[in-house]
Order: sequence, then C-alpha cells, then structure tokens
Amino acid sequence: MKTLLILRHAKSSWENANLTDYERPLTSRGKQDAPRMGRLLLENDLTPDLIISSSAERALTTAELVALNSGYEQEITVTRQLYHGDPEDYLEIVREKGGPHGRVMVVGHNPGLEALVEELTSSYQIMPTAALVQVNLPIDSWADFTDDVSGELVGVWRPKEL
Repeated sequence: MKTLLILRHAKSSWENANLTDYERPLTSRGKQDAPRMGRLLLENDLTPDLIISSSAERALTTAELVALNSGYEQEITVTRQLYHGDPEDYLEIVREKGGPHGRVMVVGHNPGLEALVEELTSSYQIMPTAALVQVNLPIDSWADFTDDVSGELVGVWRPKEL
C-alpha cells in the first residue's frame, strides 16, 4: 500500500502585472493557508516521506511552507514537469522519483490535480487553493503507479472548511 497526498498550491497573487504566471507569489492568505496544511499533516500523522513540487513560484513556496510545518526534513524534489501538468505528468514523475517512499506528496496546479484525483478515485473533488487530498493506492511499488490503478479517497481537506 502506498499513499499519495495531492496538494494544490496556496492562493497566489495577480497584483503585479509584470510577473509571468510562472512567477506569481503567494498572497497573505496563501502564506497563512500553506502552514496550516502542513500542521494538519503533522497532526494527522501524514508527514510525507517525499515532496515533489512544481517549480512555479506559488507551488514551490507552498511546498516549502508545508514542509516547514509538517515535520518534513528531506529535500523537496522540484520539477517544471508539474507546471500545467496533466494526470500522466503526475503519474510519471511519481513513478520516476517515488523510490522506496511510502507516502509521497505532489504540489501542483489545477486543472491537472482535479483530473488526477478523479482518474485515481473515480470521484470528482473541487480543489480550491491549498486543498489537500489523500489517496491510498493498492500498489507495492511506485513503478506500478499507472493510469489503471484505482485508489481509495481517504480524505479531502479544504482550508475554508477547517
């Protein structure tokens, strides 16, 4: 059994028109929600063994704030592959980087994350910013993480509902 934690980046700012979408930072609300989600992970004994984040500013900052507050002590794996990634991009990077880890978290963007959750669980979940989903997967190795794997939706946490 493997556990995949799926986290959408926290609320980001459109305030500076000179920044590209890729460079957008978190808002003050985003900077509050990301640590909250990290603490939620810690309190629920869900600290990831590995965090894989999109390299976009808002996603990476979210991953860093979650890591600091969840007890995560490893390096964050950063990849541009998850920026505008579709479900297959997420599956591929987890297969490639998951290694021996039992609990992997991906930090990325919609619509790819909502599509990934639906593909894995056959359940559509609305994922606002900083939403977190836990999916348990009936696999022994991340190498077996393919689009025909059906997982169990264990939990969904949205900051506004906490």
